[in-house]
Amino acid sequence: MTAPTTVHRPKAKARASVTAYLFLAPFIAVFAISVVIPLGYAIVISFFRKQMVGGTVFVGLGNYVRAFGDALLHDGVLRVLLFFFLQVPIMLAVAMFVALAIDSGRLAGSRIVRIGLFLPYAVPAVVAALMWGYIFGGQFGLAGQVFGFFGATAPDFLGPGLMLGSVGNVVTWSFVGYNMLIFYAALRAVPTEVYEAADIDGAGEWRKAFSIKLPALRPALTLALIFSVIGSLQLFNEPSILQAVRPSVITTNWTPNLYAYNLAFTGSQTNYAAAIAVILGGFTVAIAYVVQLGIARRDRLI
Repeated sequence: MTAPTTVHRPKAKARASVTAYLFLAPFIAVFAISVVIPLGYAIVISFFRKQMVGGTVFVGLGNYVRAFGDALLHDGVLRVLLFFFLQVPIMLAVAMFVALAIDSGRLAGSRIVRIGLFLPYAVPAVVAALMWGYIFGGQFGLAGQVFGFFGATAPDFLGPGLMLGSVGNVVTWSFVGYNMLIFYAALRAVPTEVYEAADIDGAGEWRKAFSIKLPALRPALTLALIFSVIGSLQLFNEPSILQAVRPSVITTNWTPNLYAYNLAFTGSQTNYAAAIAVILGGFTVAIAYVVQLGIARRDRLI
């Protein structure tokens, strides 16, 4: 009789670990090159300052102290926070309503609606801003022509009072379909047995929506809300394009990212811009964590 073969479990585990790291190696390399190294470089240079006399000198937390007392930076941060509280609830509410309508099976042409709402997400932000900038134009834009056809004067959509709403319109148009697909995928993951049990209990469509579908959307809503927090605080593309149309309205500090960009590439204050970027990144992570923690605590209470 032959002796039973011995399985070397430690060696098998070692091979599996090596194989796993080989699969992870491309991602780790790209992540290190595109995220870790630039972030580390920004943190390092944020502790220095370039001077006319003496060259680059170490200032420690000097750039951070300056940033926390910078009124222009505070103005940009408050503006993007206002943008978040005004634009994000509207965008997520529209996306949720459309996802519920499509999932109900009673919306005619649901496939066309789904594709049509998602198509703007495929349009680059620069192209979307240029397109809507032309539409909002008072003299030669589509809005001005439509209002002029009815004998009325078009509002100044790109003026100081409406610019924030116009930027929010561009962002909503671009991302409402993306969030709708997130919500729709969460609704499709609900087991059919749950709906069958609700039918047996005599629940109508409204009862199903409030008791089954909306609770099922909580994880997707958390994800969409975190993405929206990050996107709002990093608002850059749309204001930077519309700035060429109305430079008197969208100033160099209209958003924190736009302020850091202008400091680095126009004002040659790379070190101070790096400090602002680091602060903005930390602030974004903190806000996203607070949002996630708040929703998680609310779910536990419910």
